[in-house]
Amino acid sequence: MKADELELILKDEVYAIVGAAMDVSNELGAGFLEAVYQEALELELSMRQVPYQTQLPIKVIYKGHVLSKEYIPDLVCFEKIIVEIKAVKQLTSVEEAQLLNYLKATGKPVGILLNFGSPKLEWKRMVLTNSPQKGIR
Repeated sequence: MKADELELILKDEVYAIVGAAMDVSNELGAGFLEAVYQEALELELSMRQVPYQTQLPIKVIYKGHVLSKEYIPDLVCFEKIIVEIKAVKQLTSVEEAQLLNYLKATGKPVGILLNFGSPKLEWKRMVLTNSPQKGIR
């Protein structure tokens, strides 16, 4: 495998987002609701000039029918990275599955799961390895 194939997808962008989240975590600590961390992260991203959109609705299609319910990720950064914010004791496979569904729904290549609920920021980077784009827009 070539060296450039080992390079992480959107490495610098993920680094910028996680760095902003670390500052939020260090400043606020654990114990707030997700909405507080989201607002603080939005401020931090703005100060760092990281482009983002907040709570962008994503349409879902089931067997040719557009569902009235939508996926709504917390943030989409750099138009390519889904950011899901949590304030739980510990991340589990449930939160990971939710982020994976968002990646599948949007076709975005990378997602970041941020957990501000533990004493130290917990984060996980996920990559969509195959993008079926089946039934979801």
